[in-house]
Amino acid sequence: MKLIRVFVACAALLGTVAAHAQTAGSFILGTGWLHLNTRDSSDPMRTTAPIYQVHDNTGSSVNNANTLGLSGNYFFTDNVVGEFVVGIPPRFDLNGEGEYAGYGKLGSVRQWSPALLLKYYFFNAQSKFRPYAGLGISRVWFTDAKLTNDRFMSEELPSNSAEVSAENRWSPVFNAGFSYQLTERWYAGLSVSYLPLRTTAKINSTLRTPAGPVTVTNEAKIRINPIITYLNIGYRF
Repeated sequence: MKLIRVFVACAALLGTVAAHAQTAGSFILGTGWLHLNTRDSSDPMRTTAPIYQVHDNTGSSVNNANTLGLSGNYFFTDNVVGEFVVGIPPRFDLNGEGEYAGYGKLGSVRQWSPALLLKYYFFNAQSKFRPYAGLGISRVWFTDAKLTNDRFMSEELPSNSAEVSAENRWSPVFNAGFSYQLTERWYAGLSVSYLPLRTTAKINSTLRTPAGPVTVTNEAKIRINPIITYLNIGYRF
């Protein structure tokens, strides 16, 4: 009889926890669609070595992108939540602007931007619908940058081969959204984040001269400033 009473008490306790799903100690693992809407602009391309020269009415832009996102939320209290979110790095196209617009797509690059957020959930833990606001930081870096436009390279660069890179940056993250409890353990959510992000793209190419090879460096400051929408579904453990 004592064993039965213990079992009933444990079942009642578990039932109470399930009824208050988003309470302190809850962990929700989620996945979904990440859409990156770039609000980009750029300064003119400039040669910084071996001489300094600004190429007026030139620039580049970055297209929007979609990818798969993964996130983990831990409730420190019923209202204070930590979140880690990362997307499979999307590939962005680099397109010419101004005098470079006629070249179309110049190249591409992949962006990594995992983010760590601290969020405050409004309403109480029993509410199915819970809006939130958050603030965090993201480490942004770029890989697999390359130029793919042969005409651009032959007409604008001193050689048909070039090394492309982009400056890694830290960026603040401003976030707001909501979650909705579908069942005892399943949740749907939508969040919108803004990253005030800028980077410097650099192109190094080699000029062959009678005195030997000379490295020519071209740079452009690009403001990406993406608005990131994350539509997700999550499971509470």
